[in-house]
Amino acid sequence: MAKPLNDNICEEQLFSSIFKKYSKDLHDFLYYKFGSQLNPQDKMQEAFVKLWENCAKVPANKAKSFLFTTANNMMLNEYAHQKVVLKHRQIKPKHSTNLTPEFLLQEKQYQEKLERALANLTDAQRVAFLMNRVEGKRFKEIAELLGISTKAVEKRIYGALKKLREDIDEL
Repeated sequence: MAKPLNDNICEEQLFSSIFKKYSKDLHDFLYYKFGSQLNPQDKMQEAFVKLWENCAKVPANKAKSFLFTTANNMMLNEYAHQKVVLKHRQIKPKHSTNLTPEFLLQEKQYQEKLERALANLTDAQRVAFLMNRVEGKRFKEIAELLGISTKAVEKRIYGALKKLREDIDEL
């Protein structure tokens, strides 16, 4: 049993007349039921897109029901999605670490040892060491800045490392 030609929604004229007939009512229904926050205009248009995609399956006398049901379901899905988004915005991440008080105390003590050991270096060793390790400068750059040879910079830094190891192990 074939469908009559005037009952085929895939036909542009019939689809256009259905759009003109139901689009305002569908938009108003969505707006009154859900408000403007969930974009009733977009959902109304998406419902018509779904109708067009399923035009061969939906008879013309069921088009209104299909549109309103589809649009209503889309709005309910969007509403549920917005609830999830809001819930995740309200969850605050935990600001805890896995660091134990003992570790923090050891770290503080080591920092104090390092500062004392750096203070025991000669000025020349400390300057060269900090320029290399803290500022990330190369031996050649340090030599140019201090006006000394690259070998002198190497000697100062290696001397500083040796002295730091001794002082920190001693403390």
